[in-house]
Amino acid sequence: MVRNALLTLCFVLMGSMLFLEACKHQPNLPTPATNDSTNVNPNPTNPNNPTNPNNGNDTGICFSRDILPIFISNCAQAGCHDATTKAEGFQFTDYNSITAKDFVKGNAGATELYEKITEDKPDKIMPPPPASALTNEQITLIGRWINEGAKNTTNCSSGCDTNNYLFAANIQPMLKTYCVGCHSAVNASGGIRLDNHNDVSAAAISGRLLGAVKHQSGYKAMPQGGNKLSDCMIRQIEKWIDAGMLNN
Repeated sequence: MVRNALLTLCFVLMGSMLFLEACKHQPNLPTPATNDSTNVNPNPTNPNNPTNPNNGNDTGICFSRDILPIFISNCAQAGCHDATTKAEGFQFTDYNSITAKDFVKGNAGATELYEKITEDKPDKIMPPPPASALTNEQITLIGRWINEGAKNTTNCSSGCDTNNYLFAANIQPMLKTYCVGCHSAVNASGGIRLDNHNDVSAAAISGRLLGAVKHQSGYKAMPQGGNKLSDCMIRQIEKWIDAGMLNN
């Protein structure tokens, strides 16, 4: 009987140890990050940079903030793909017109406009020479937007901060996104260039820069054909001017 009692006690102890081991709590594991393109803000970088305008707040691409300005500034110009000319039947002034022709949501490679902006032949690439080609960052962003379903996201947070108004980090990327397509060395609309510090400073000193972006009477509203810059962006320009228009 003693032997049986000892065996029984051993089985009980072994069972208790297995039960306690099974009941140990596993450490809380982090939830995998998701890349939901329905979120309203894009890749992480400079608030005014089209490749990453939201300073890392989220990972979604916003059409109205990140994609449309590229087309307005570089493509929707008189004689090209504006609402009047519609060169080759393509109009790039708003979401519906951009996605209306030869556009395959979810497949950039099968989308005509993406093929054009990635073309390596000078007689086929868009924008056509002597206009500057889109940057690699802009092309990558458009391709990603299409591949993620080309969502028509609007009214997105800009991630803009009026305390940030350095020329290289904030003002220049902003102008590159919204203005340089029409105001560069090869396409100085109205005789105004905004692709370098000296010319931006000259436009600011003349009052034409602020007059245009603030849509003041007597000045041509800019960006032409696009939405007015946000109050935050305009304030960044104002503060940069007030601080002496430094090339910082």
